[in-house]
Amino acid sequence: MRAKDLGLYVHIPLCVRKCNYCDFCSYPLTDASWRERYVDLLCEEIKGYKGKDYSADTVFFGGGTPSLLSGPKLKRIMSSLRESFHIKDCAEITLEANPGAVTEEGIEDYISAGVNRISLGLQSIHENELENLGRIHSYTDFLKTFKLAREAGINNINVDLMYGIPNQTAASFSETLDALCELSPEHLSVYGLILEEGTPFYGARGSLNLPSADSECDMYELACKKLTSAGYNHYEISNYSRDGRASRHNLKYWRGEEYIGFGVSAYSYLGGVRFGNPRDIDLYLEGDRFGDVEKVDSPELLREEYIMLRLRLSEGFSLEEYRERFDRDFLFENMNMVKRLTEAGLAHVFNGRFSLTERGLYVSNSIICELL
Repeated sequence: MRAKDLGLYVHIPLCVRKCNYCDFCSYPLTDASWRERYVDLLCEEIKGYKGKDYSADTVFFGGGTPSLLSGPKLKRIMSSLRESFHIKDCAEITLEANPGAVTEEGIEDYISAGVNRISLGLQSIHENELENLGRIHSYTDFLKTFKLAREAGINNINVDLMYGIPNQTAASFSETLDALCELSPEHLSVYGLILEEGTPFYGARGSLNLPSADSECDMYELACKKLTSAGYNHYEISNYSRDGRASRHNLKYWRGEEYIGFGVSAYSYLGGVRFGNPRDIDLYLEGDRFGDVEKVDSPELLREEYIMLRLRLSEGFSLEEYRERFDRDFLFENMNMVKRLTEAGLAHVFNGRFSLTERGLYVSNSIICELL
């Protein structure tokens, strides 16, 4: 038995249509003939771990839009996971869902399959902003789905929000935050829009009416202020939770713990090796599951990843743990920079830990680049 429980990720690449900003590995349902084949291969891949005595305490169905899976298909995948892994009774089992693709029957199917956490991709309460993003749902659809989930007994709901949307203002974003605080989900993920190469937004970047960099920063600070005032813990750059409701699955990534991914484009980190499936759905359907493989054993690479991942979290990292892992003194090696960061209000050194402040988290990429 492993010292720590694994996280399991299952990628479901179905979607009704691609959003204008989406760079995730997903495919519109214009031709769903491959769905049966995909689930067959997914279950086959999962069963490859049968008999290895692995234990897991988180399962995350991501996509795409996993809620487009039929109840029987979801149950079949969960059955394969339970056959191949010891899924703890206390496991957090998350399903990403689009508010426009959820029914009352579907919610009941999710729960009977074991799902106890739902992540809803809202992004905004304003119809013009949803339309700009290319979302298929309305705010009314979201409210219906949220109510369905609550009435069905789901007491752990995440809602995704976005800022930096074309034509969005601080006032409209504030209204979105206020509406969500009133609904009081257990978890909120608040992401800044990124123009990913290859997306419609990237192609139209010269004509998009995007908020300025200063406006985006103001929106980030507005989210920090409103959500922490409403009782949420800002535990990661883009994530806020009620006490005890931080995403246990995503914390595994940020704390450098082990996980196994299944499906097209899914990655794993196990036994010091990072490996992934191909991003091409045709290759996956042909049975090709030999993507990138990287042995993560370089002390310097491990140290850099430790800093990059831990500084995403408001808790930062233990200076003593850093010393024990890498036989190096972080404060001594970075004395001048740590002094500059703390004096600028971008970092803390407190109670044996180094961490970034809320302002520091917003510019964490540049801070981490300097530290590395």
